[in-house]
Amino acid sequence: MAKLSILIVEDDPTARRLLGAHLDGHSVDFAPDAGSARRKLEAGGQDICFIDLNLGERDEVSGLNLIPLAARKGIYSVVMSGQDSDAVVEKAYSLGCDDFYAKGNEQSNVGTVLTRYMAKRHKADKDGVFEDRFVTQDPATQASIAEALKYAASELPLLVLGPSGTGKTSVARLLHDHSGRSGEFVAINCSAFTEDLLEAELFGFRKGAFTGAAESRKGKLLLADEGTLFLDEIGSMSLNMQAKLLKAIEERSFYPLGSDKPETSRFRVISATLEDLQGLLKAGKLRFDFFQRIHGLTVVLKPLAQRKDDVLPLMSFFARGGRRISFAPEAKDMLLRHDWPGNVREVRKFVELVAAGQEGRVSAEMVGRLLQTLAIEEGQGIVTEEQYRFALQHGLREAMARIVDAMIQRNLAENGGTKARVMSALKIDNRLLYKSLARQFRG
Repeated sequence: MAKLSILIVEDDPTARRLLGAHLDGHSVDFAPDAGSARRKLEAGGQDICFIDLNLGERDEVSGLNLIPLAARKGIYSVVMSGQDSDAVVEKAYSLGCDDFYAKGNEQSNVGTVLTRYMAKRHKADKDGVFEDRFVTQDPATQASIAEALKYAASELPLLVLGPSGTGKTSVARLLHDHSGRSGEFVAINCSAFTEDLLEAELFGFRKGAFTGAAESRKGKLLLADEGTLFLDEIGSMSLNMQAKLLKAIEERSFYPLGSDKPETSRFRVISATLEDLQGLLKAGKLRFDFFQRIHGLTVVLKPLAQRKDDVLPLMSFFARGGRRISFAPEAKDMLLRHDWPGNVREVRKFVELVAAGQEGRVSAEMVGRLLQTLAIEEGQGIVTEEQYRFALQHGLREAMARIVDAMIQRNLAENGGTKARVMSALKIDNRLLYKSLARQFRG
């Protein structure tokens, strides 16, 4: 968490020391009475002001008089008191207090206060999130990300689910940027490494720890100290590696390979995967205790095929600062009909291809040509994420039959139901055509 400027208004020296200890790492100032507190608040510069309700004066709620001043200065005010009757609490909030807690459990209360403060501090930034950081007009996607942003400043682990190319890394970086953490955003794709290499990448190693270790190197866990560790494709991690990482997450310490001295790191974990975690749990490929540790709050990103209204805004976003392009009405229609199997990543590449071309006015013919180019480059063909999952569940033969039926059904519709035109357009014989029609009839 970023270093904050905090004023503690408390007349009890012991209480001041106790609260100050729980705010170690921040810039903390003290005021023992209302007069000195008022002077410090007038000078301004504080992020948070903890206010004792009873400052030892005749008025048992004298601290309340400081709340309006803190509010005018834009300072987050927190009332702390041994008395928390409904009337007093209501009065404090009516005066502009931001938070109120009863004294006695400072260790828990202070951490909660700081989390709520960080969430409020970044609230103004959220207003432009869906136009400037993660472009989407989809209400469900906006709601899921907005809910996660409420917990960006907490230690709660976050899990981002969605098909490849939907923006899981972008969401993780967005949450880190709103966390207020002073450390770095450190990402690693777990599926890109074997188990041994992944362990070395995560934990680091000492010189000579294994063949080829010519020098010591810090691991991702240490690099993410006071920051965010983003574990992409977490579902590909072996059970053995899950156990080792779980221990490091829980204990905040680990041993680099070849070292007998532990390292410590206060990293926050955000994980992502395109796999079905419940399926991995049932298959015994995911430890339940590891799943519990990484599964605090979940953000679900839908494929672009399910949020077509985002296609054109995304294109405008990726074209910012570059060459302006105009799409013919037929071209826009084709873009909106396309399923975008590569999701947001495919849209970005499409915009890059358009911008590199010579034409400023993009026709439907050009759109079709560029989409075909992207399909070849990505090896996508007509296979969507849904089709791939269907093949894994039902087998390739049934999946291929499903694709054939869909192609014939669409071409029949485009050709007014004329079977001869369908056979000519798709270059198939009548046996394949009638076999497909029979399957569709039975279905």
